[in-house]
Amino acid sequence: MKTLKDVISLKFKTSESEGVIFHGEGQQGDYITLELKKAKLVLNLNLGINQLGSIFGHTSVTTGSLLDDHHWHSIIIERHGRNINLTLDRHMQHFRTNGEFDYLDLDYEITFGGMPFSGKPSSNSRKNFKGCMESINYNGNNITDLAKRKKLEPSNVGNLSFSCVEPHTVPVFFNATSYLEVPGRPSQDLFSVSFLFRTWNPNGLLLFSNFADDLGNVEIDINEGKISVHINVTQAKKNRIDISS
Repeated sequence: MKTLKDVISLKFKTSESEGVIFHGEGQQGDYITLELKKAKLVLNLNLGINQLGSIFGHTSVTTGSLLDDHHWHSIIIERHGRNINLTLDRHMQHFRTNGEFDYLDLDYEITFGGMPFSGKPSSNSRKNFKGCMESINYNGNNITDLAKRKKLEPSNVGNLSFSCVEPHTVPVFFNATSYLEVPGRPSQDLFSVSFLFRTWNPNGLLLFSNFADDLGNVEIDINEGKISVHINVTQAKKNRIDISS
């Protein structure tokens, strides 16, 4: 395909911070890749290079953050020549691509949810997308509907399920005054805790527990955006252990 205009739109949700959402490339050095990197959306685009290699067309734009929150996010990419509108959740970013070419030549396959192994160093370092997509539309073609009706030929869809599995996690929201208290386990010499959290606040207490028999306590908190673990042991020479990350 050789196009002057492109409109690509889709919705996605994931709990993974890395993954290729969409990829296409051609023999003229053209490519377009939309992917998640560190839970941000990154669009890489190149409308081609000349034979001398003197025209540098690579363009990379990053938008959004914390997109691995397992909520639906919508993406619209509108391209007319070198002019691009990238819209993420109604926030539009306008930019122009580098280089001098206006047409996007994609004469290899277009893939959603990953990219084929091409032997290039860039292909095997990228993760496939893990999560849900819906309403994939590529230049007027409803890709999700075509895939479900098996109308994409030739295609290698792999193991797809046309339903979105919800994670088995139950989130808890805390305001500035709320807390959750659970019973301890007496006569246990092992203390183990794990949890995921997300917050905009740079300071706050995440966990506190007294040890039985006045042996001390453990405290986990956020201090200026860093995690700190404090363990106080009353019956020890070095009675306080502080770990910061």
